[in-house]
Amino acid sequence: MSSARQSNSCLPATFTSASASISHFPSTIPFDSILPPYPHRLAGMPPQSTYFNGASHFQIDHQTINSAAGNQYFLSGGQDLSLRLNPILDASHTRNRNTSPPDSECFPGTREAVITEITTWADAAMDSTWSPETGNKETLSDSEDGTDSASSDGSDNMVVDRATPHIYWLHGFAGCGKSAISLKVAQIYSGSGRLLASYFFFRGAGDRSTMRRFAVTLASQLAAALPATAPLIEAAVKAEPGLLTSHVSLATQLDRLILSPFQSVINEGVPEETLAKGPFLIVIDGLDECEDKRGVEEFIDHLLSFFEEHPTIPLRVFIASRVEQHIRACLETEGVVLGNLDSHSAENDVEKFLQASFRTAAKKDRVIRAFVRARGAWPTKSDMDKLIEHIGGSFVLASTIFKYIVQPATEEDPTTPMDRLPRTLEMNGLDGLYTQTLARSQNLPHFCNIISTIALLWEPLPIVGISDLLGIDTFEVVRVLLNLQAVIHVPGTDEEGKVTLCHTSLRDFLTTESRSGSFFVPPSFHLRLSFYCFSFIFEKSSRRAYNYALWRIDDHWRSFAESEDCDFINEIERFKTFRPLLINRLQYHSFLCSVFFYTIFFKKSPFDNLYLLTECTNHLALAAECSDPRIRPWLEKQLVYLMVDWHSPAIEFTEHTYETIRHDLQRASVALHTNFSETLEHQTTSSGAERNHVIDPVRALNPEV
Repeated sequence: MSSARQSNSCLPATFTSASASISHFPSTIPFDSILPPYPHRLAGMPPQSTYFNGASHFQIDHQTINSAAGNQYFLSGGQDLSLRLNPILDASHTRNRNTSPPDSECFPGTREAVITEITTWADAAMDSTWSPETGNKETLSDSEDGTDSASSDGSDNMVVDRATPHIYWLHGFAGCGKSAISLKVAQIYSGSGRLLASYFFFRGAGDRSTMRRFAVTLASQLAAALPATAPLIEAAVKAEPGLLTSHVSLATQLDRLILSPFQSVINEGVPEETLAKGPFLIVIDGLDECEDKRGVEEFIDHLLSFFEEHPTIPLRVFIASRVEQHIRACLETEGVVLGNLDSHSAENDVEKFLQASFRTAAKKDRVIRAFVRARGAWPTKSDMDKLIEHIGGSFVLASTIFKYIVQPATEEDPTTPMDRLPRTLEMNGLDGLYTQTLARSQNLPHFCNIISTIALLWEPLPIVGISDLLGIDTFEVVRVLLNLQAVIHVPGTDEEGKVTLCHTSLRDFLTTESRSGSFFVPPSFHLRLSFYCFSFIFEKSSRRAYNYALWRIDDHWRSFAESEDCDFINEIERFKTFRPLLINRLQYHSFLCSVFFYTIFFKKSPFDNLYLLTECTNHLALAAECSDPRIRPWLEKQLVYLMVDWHSPAIEFTEHTYETIRHDLQRASVALHTNFSETLEHQTTSSGAERNHVIDPVRALNPEV
């Protein structure tokens, strides 16, 4: 026998020569049995396909279904291409910004200089280049090497001169108005028929914060904007069924679904009147909001390589994003124009916005109107000058301060707008404003859980979705949120619309302890959210947050388990003392049993497997001993997967650990046969035996086999 390979401070330090290999452990697989097959969750698992499960009395004629790794794609029978691509519908400039942030647009008459600079670049034609110093066109008769600027793509159509960079990257500090400018640019070129696609990333907005559906979303918009590309995109999907899955690289998706179809259409001939309008444009906002850092680098690298190979193709890409460290090196090239929004003074624009906004507020607010009648103009010129100087050109700060000043009085904060304005001058930028705003609800019940949930959700939920997930009453969520409308979008109804952050900087504030202090939301809260998702799946009452719980439990568990800032074992031990906000929820034993097993056998666990294994068997026994009626559906869903169908990792441990595991499995066996004998009768059994401490827990659970 080999010596033990793993040890843990929680286990006996002295190991005997005995070792054991656990194989065919009871597969209490949480995310396999309660979630649909999903590539990144179930890597290595056998494909599972379900077609029209439970459907009846319908007919589909001439339909071909290609199934690749459990993913089904409908590729014939006249199905709409957009349905096959499955794009993100709220990622473009036409989305409802109230429910799909960022909700920012240029105030009329503002940001005109920078927009002119961008449109001058985007409109630069074949015989001109764009000067970053002046923003002017410079007419050229020939290219620098003395040759003309004919297309290298073999096309006789009008093309873009290679001297004009194909990519414009607008950068600036958080809150300076980049997203508003992106929206304006997209609107301008959508109106002229030259916009091919637009995409607005936003952190915490589900797939809009990743690269997962980026290419297919752009491709769907491309097919609508330039219909001649649609059959080429469809042909690419038919030729390569896996093209729409995560098994294909982002670069390949970009090439097959967007760049190659566009290039082919241009080469085959586009009407002169179309090209005479100028190059086509793609607008991308908030790349720094994308959590897939490698995907961002891959996108930029591929884009630069494509334009280097095809310097005369009539396509421009406008990107608005902070320049983060992982992408800075990619932009050090002549193929990119870097526009610094910070260099454009915004104080005059901020003043225009504030003056107009306060005038509008005075017409609607009876308190402000009464004050103006009694005291004269408000804010005074002195107040406005101080406010503009304090804001310093940040549009998000200007907008948030304005909302904070004019928000309605509440029982917790009965102050008037006139009281709040001088208070804002003492705040330390956005952080001070966020602190003051959050303090309005800080002492209300469930505040910490509600604000932490909103900050860490992978995609926003309606008010009832948040209350259902947390297990609290809807009015308690509403009560907290009504005081926070300066920084959080609160929908008009509890059931419709989604609760979203006004600006992503609030999430940055909440998740950075040095900035938020007592309002800090630790990554360990993902552990609670994964439990809330897990327990909610077994509720029979409301199903409003069911889809979120079903699909996002894995994301929350991984965010906790893989966080470098969490002490895994200590947080688990603390969690054991945690109680849900309402006690009428599935107890945590089944949750811990499931996630521990998942971590051992389906993830390359960085943790001590002995701790996970002993805890897993202990909580299996505790769950089986519970009288909670929800345990039965958990067992029925989980125990279908009693056998692992692939080679399980070997785990060596001491004689003491072996006896502990065996004892817990025997406890579980007794409890299962006592409390859930009917459930066991419907489960498959295995054959096996114990050899040199090789344990088959299925046999241990069912010793009659």
